[in-house]
Amino acid sequence: MRYTITGRNIDVTEGLKSAVYEKIGKLEKFFAPDTEAHVTLSVEKDRQKIEVTIPVKGSIIRAEQTSSDMYVSIDLVEEIIERQLKKYKNKIIDRKQSGGDFFNQEFIEKEYEEDDTIQIVRTKKFDVKPMDPEEACIQMELLGHNFFVFMNSETNQVNVVYKRKSNTYGLIEPET
Repeated sequence: MRYTITGRNIDVTEGLKSAVYEKIGKLEKFFAPDTEAHVTLSVEKDRQKIEVTIPVKGSIIRAEQTSSDMYVSIDLVEEIIERQLKKYKNKIIDRKQSGGDFFNQEFIEKEYEEDDTIQIVRTKKFDVKPMDPEEACIQMELLGHNFFVFMNSETNQVNVVYKRKSNTYGLIEPET
């Protein structure tokens, strides 16, 4: 794997780099040698955060972890990505496609047990009324949800507003 390691509000020391190579390097058994891994280390107050993004044929494998110690965050994010890969292997790689450009052949051929299956246990229906994104954020807060689907009165398209970790909001719009 090839690594791109960047730091935000932190100097990426040789110790941190070697911890990333050691821990994220455990994932190399799943990927082809020329796969790229983008690793971002950041610090905000007492929060030590690592974000790992691995682009693969039409998808992105991504995980982030935050703790009070960067080395702990690195350990945890490696476990999350490995669990994701094993869980979604059959969904990530269509057997009709080679997948060999990004994934190690041994990983493709090995069967992993799926520990969680996706189950939809409830369906809700609601009227989608036109409103602007700010009104949708207010409605979302009133409902106590962390996202809200609405018809954007400015574009007449279905949009989603969502609450971000930093108590800000995001807007998802379809591409036209």
